[in-house]
Amino acid sequence: MQTNFTLAQLADPDVAESERILRTCVHCGFCTATCPTYVLLGDELDSPRGRIYLIKDMLENGRPASAQVTKHIDRCLSCLACMTTCPSGVHYMHLVDHARAHIEATYRRPLPDRVLRGLLAFVLPHPTRFRLALLGAFFAKPFAGLMPGRLKGLLAMAPAELRAPSRVDRPQVFPAEGPRRARVALMTGCAQKVLAPEINEATLRLLTRHGVEVVVARGAGCCGALVHHLGKTAPALDSARANIAAWTRELEGGGLDAVIINASGCGTTVKDYGFMLREDAAWKDRAAKISALTKDVTEFLDSIGLQGAVETRDLTVAYHSACSMQHGQQIRREPKALLTAAGFAVKEVPEGHLCCGSAGTYNLLQPVIADRLKARKVANIESTKPDVIATGNIGCMTQIAGGTGIPVVHTVELLDWATGGPKPRALARL
Repeated sequence: MQTNFTLAQLADPDVAESERILRTCVHCGFCTATCPTYVLLGDELDSPRGRIYLIKDMLENGRPASAQVTKHIDRCLSCLACMTTCPSGVHYMHLVDHARAHIEATYRRPLPDRVLRGLLAFVLPHPTRFRLALLGAFFAKPFAGLMPGRLKGLLAMAPAELRAPSRVDRPQVFPAEGPRRARVALMTGCAQKVLAPEINEATLRLLTRHGVEVVVARGAGCCGALVHHLGKTAPALDSARANIAAWTRELEGGGLDAVIINASGCGTTVKDYGFMLREDAAWKDRAAKISALTKDVTEFLDSIGLQGAVETRDLTVAYHSACSMQHGQQIRREPKALLTAAGFAVKEVPEGHLCCGSAGTYNLLQPVIADRLKARKVANIESTKPDVIATGNIGCMTQIAGGTGIPVVHTVELLDWATGGPKPRALARL
């Protein structure tokens, strides 16, 4: 794609990077076939190719974001299926992230939108605030029908019970069982440990059972993805620096073989810290080092091999590959291979490349499109007639569980159960 940026514009490193990305696009349109919003809506401007044209025009002409551009960029799930499909290697993720930051800086949204986005940024990355918000939602849920618009949807998504904080999420060291094979830091996250604390508990049991010492580092918290995808660059980078500082202390102290992530949306972002902080002289080297160490929990387990006696479970598992796993991190084989090795019958999900509609805060900000994607995903999953659904991302778990009666669990819960851990609570009735 030909571009016409001025030398003054290209002095901005973000513009220079976006210009490089734009030049790799050859207008082929392969991305349209795998873009969930284009598949649903059939609007060229709701395809990656259409959004690329909008972004190019906005940045090249130095314009503030318009209502039209904002609408179509907001509708993008950042599922990154287009990056998997693209034969030219267009790094759409970095381009759309830049567009979102530009929108945040130059476009004044309607008041209800500003309030909702500000509320999500204030609450979700902070476990204590999120827990209090869920407590309020629990008492407000009976009145959801009286609430306006998207607030009604927010209350409908609130869980039926509020889980107690898990002791494993506090800063501490969990020793390996038997001879130590590796030492890792586990990111305990933010929303996940409030909604499903059993995921971190299962991860710790699984890793320590495999001879891995696990550190929960003091000072580590939210990965920054939630605010980053809202275009709020400063708080996203603050979160990144806090995590990098916490994990670097462990790296320089007792050493680390990996930083383990068990929420794939977070993993995609942490693996991108090196890029996000590439212009920060004080942080770029440490950021690059942490990004290089980061692995999804299934990626790490696959590298060391599933150990110990495996108790075969007579269950059929539909494995839903989160977009941030299969497209963002290009991890596809490992989770299914581990589940198969653990004795489960693993089923492929039709249209597995299409997003379920969760996409961080997308299902809260774009509920109509998200609900259509959820219905499509659930129908495809249910067509495989599974006993249980497994995935590696808390957002997908919450989204899919809202559309089906089939139990939804994290992949590590099944792996933990098969190698000696407790039965996942979601499977209590099976």
